[in-house]
Amino acid sequence: MGEVSSSQSSSQTALRLDKWLWMARFCKSRAIAQSFAEKGRIRINGRVIDKTHAQVRIGDVLTLPLPGGVRVVQITRLPLRRGPAPEAQATYVEIPPQRGEDDAATADRGGKD
Repeated sequence: MGEVSSSQSSSQTALRLDKWLWMARFCKSRAIAQSFAEKGRIRINGRVIDKTHAQVRIGDVLTLPLPGGVRVVQITRLPLRRGPAPEAQATYVEIPPQRGEDDAATADRGGKD
């Protein structure tokens, strides 16, 4: 059985956006992931996406507007299943906001007080 999963992982080059959001644990259910993708607020490599069937690949950068703030992540590998949180977090890396953006926001707030 181990051979089957290793051949599946090597042949899998893309995954549906909604499925990736669910497997990477950004959404609790696949239906929520589909609704989130259809809102047209997610970006893949800078392009606005409004289709649940949009394909994501290793190296793609996703911009996700979440309730806690916007998160930018880069996909490092495609999951084979919806596993535990540590397994899901291993499929992407968080890209921190650029320092210039933080400084500008702080300067704007400081100037208004």
